[in-house]
Amino acid sequence: MNATHPLPTHADVVVIGGGIIGCSTAYHLAKNHKLNVVLLEQNRLTSGSTWHAAGLVGQLRSSASITQVLKYSVELYKNLETETGLQTGWKMTGCLRLANNLDRWTEYKRLATTAQSFGMEMQLLSALEARELWPLLEVRDVVGATFLPTDGQASPTDITQALAKGARMHGAKLVEGTRVESFNVLNQRIVSINTNRGTIYCEKVVNCGGMWARQIAAMVGAHVPLQPVKHQYVITERLPGLATDAPTIRDPDLRTYFKEEVGGLVFGGYEPNPVAWTEADVPSDFEFQLFEDDFGHFEQHMEAALKRIPALEQTGIKKMINGPESFTPDGNFILGAMPECKNMYVGAGFNAFGIASGGGAGWVLADWVARDEAPMDLWTVDVRRFSGLHHDRSFVTARTLEAYGKHYTVGFPHEEYTSARDRIVSPIYNRLRDRGACFGAKLGWERANWFAPKGVEARDVYSMGRQNWFPHAGAEHRAVREAAGLFDQSSFAKFEVKGRNATKTLEYICANSIDRPVGSVIYTQMLNSRGGIECDLTVTRLGREHYYVVTGTGFRTHDLHWILDHVAYEKGVTVEDVTEDWGTLVLMGPRSRDIIGDVTLHNMGNDVFPFGQCRIISMVGHDVRAVRVSYVGELGWELHAPMNALPVIFDGLMRMGEPRGLKLAGYRALEALRLEKGYRAWSSDITPNDNPFEAGLGWAVKLKNETDFIGRKALLQASNQAPRKLLTTFTTEREDVVLVGRETILRDGKFAGYLTSGGYGYTIGKPIGMGYVRNPAGVTPDYVLSGSYELVVAKETVKATPHLKPLYDPGNARLKS
Repeated sequence: MNATHPLPTHADVVVIGGGIIGCSTAYHLAKNHKLNVVLLEQNRLTSGSTWHAAGLVGQLRSSASITQVLKYSVELYKNLETETGLQTGWKMTGCLRLANNLDRWTEYKRLATTAQSFGMEMQLLSALEARELWPLLEVRDVVGATFLPTDGQASPTDITQALAKGARMHGAKLVEGTRVESFNVLNQRIVSINTNRGTIYCEKVVNCGGMWARQIAAMVGAHVPLQPVKHQYVITERLPGLATDAPTIRDPDLRTYFKEEVGGLVFGGYEPNPVAWTEADVPSDFEFQLFEDDFGHFEQHMEAALKRIPALEQTGIKKMINGPESFTPDGNFILGAMPECKNMYVGAGFNAFGIASGGGAGWVLADWVARDEAPMDLWTVDVRRFSGLHHDRSFVTARTLEAYGKHYTVGFPHEEYTSARDRIVSPIYNRLRDRGACFGAKLGWERANWFAPKGVEARDVYSMGRQNWFPHAGAEHRAVREAAGLFDQSSFAKFEVKGRNATKTLEYICANSIDRPVGSVIYTQMLNSRGGIECDLTVTRLGREHYYVVTGTGFRTHDLHWILDHVAYEKGVTVEDVTEDWGTLVLMGPRSRDIIGDVTLHNMGNDVFPFGQCRIISMVGHDVRAVRVSYVGELGWELHAPMNALPVIFDGLMRMGEPRGLKLAGYRALEALRLEKGYRAWSSDITPNDNPFEAGLGWAVKLKNETDFIGRKALLQASNQAPRKLLTTFTTEREDVVLVGRETILRDGKFAGYLTSGGYGYTIGKPIGMGYVRNPAGVTPDYVLSGSYELVVAKETVKATPHLKPLYDPGNARLKS
């Protein structure tokens, strides 16, 4: 439909934006969910950035779910022509990736292992074998290569038009020349949309506005943190000797990519000095437009291309494309339910791989919209991974440009961003820095990852092996096990839930029993309707209808939104984010009771202050919420105090604790400590794809009483059969192995799963990994322990031992005494 047709007055769902993501979402909403769908495009379909996309289609990502999304795209593009009668330009050429140094080669071997874990076969090739696939390559500097045969390329415009036709075939209405001007909102819900052609009423809105998505969201007070960046590539004249089915090439060490097009080449890259377009609003009339050619800026890619394919010296340039693409602060695209508006969803910020993602992203986003729940673990792309910090345009721009520049750099484990740092610091930041802290950042919070001893620079040196912090984190780890360690975890997200129905509401949201005596600390999950784990946190009962909820730093927006979304219709409940009000010092170790006893007059003995309890104690003149829990497997307390009181409490603990062996400790040590104890981490070991029984957390589920809670029905069904996977801890026989996650698990020589996290246990002196052992016929503890195991680490097979109990567990006597 064009601007001459009347605008529909009502729809179940209005999709805003006629690029590949909008058309894919409309197609899947109409086809899979039979909804009344109207798509609004302010200009013409594909006219924003879709039309000038390069069209490379890769599938492999570090997330199993996102890889599944991209694999779906490929299957959709294969069959779309048969369904709609329109060509898509899809060619399954395969993708060749080149490694020019040993770090990259190690990365590729790990990537090939990830592919194996996710059910894909990535081949490892020599430089000469790569040249056999692509005879025009110069490979004297190439260490090795990978080849994924199911990758390919497509025509962005053709695919989008095919999806648009498919959407229409299933009843969707696509209206061009219709610009959204404002929304009518009631109680945080969009009631109708005002356009330049009239008003349309709807139940839900999906913002697929591409580089305009930020502006569209801002109309309802919501935020989509993306930044348009100028991205260039060139199209060459015919290149003699180039096969029409030549694989696409990614040459990240030269920061370039290549694909065949009509006998010539398309090539471009991701430079370390990208150019942002505008921090202001993108003009609404930017239609099928490009920027002026910038050969000066592109010269770096030209030189790299000539080095790799010398025959290009004799080939002319047909055209340069210099157009805007939407990029995000972490290089991942943005999907999901907007936390600021109850019926707006978003699909945007695709970081120049919107064509590869488009089919699958539209599929999962449509399901999310239709069911009000993500169909799988989509955390890495969930809009709720961002926070209020991402409302700052200068922060978003700086971080996005850095992410763009890292697009093709080696992905070292534990690598930190360097731009836009020191945005949020705890009151003891300077004290920690002066004591040797090497900081990382999480949602803008500066957090001590490890502490450098005197004479050692507090700076990360990245490598694919053990990094420079390894021995220093080990010293912190040993201090926690043998004496005590003090962590600054003020970045914890913290919420207070109050009101006459607070208990009733939390009982419904939480899988564990919440209605316990005042002072109780409850470890619990919050589940989705499938029984998958959406949140993993503690709930402390401070009063009859007063609760203190503490969760991980990075999950602040996600978990708060999950709680608010399920208390919205419950009268008499308030939820307040108090993260910046309360600082948190975590004192852990066998001498922690002695140390804290020197700083408070409160009796900290087990008889009056047992494990899993909270008490209000006085420390150096300040009331502190002392919470007796542990994420390291040692006696200890989380000490939650008013943020401005943190320095004096810190000083008191250090003054009394250092003579007893107290050391400062950071997040690197914390990770090692929790792996030894077998504690799970949300977003890696436990996700919305995993239920508590599979994760070994069935003990924290209240199925024995009749209290209803979200996910109960699914768990009742799951409890009647053996799970098809079970979270298991592994150690390797070899001490020098570096485990980072996604390594393949082999049971009796056959695929049985992959690691969800990895690290090293300094107490046991072995590498540790956690992952699910899988079997369609069911997995029992006996099944796990009866197998013979190996881990595939960077394509090398290493013998491993499974464990279903903590690797470090002093009989719980120390932890709970």
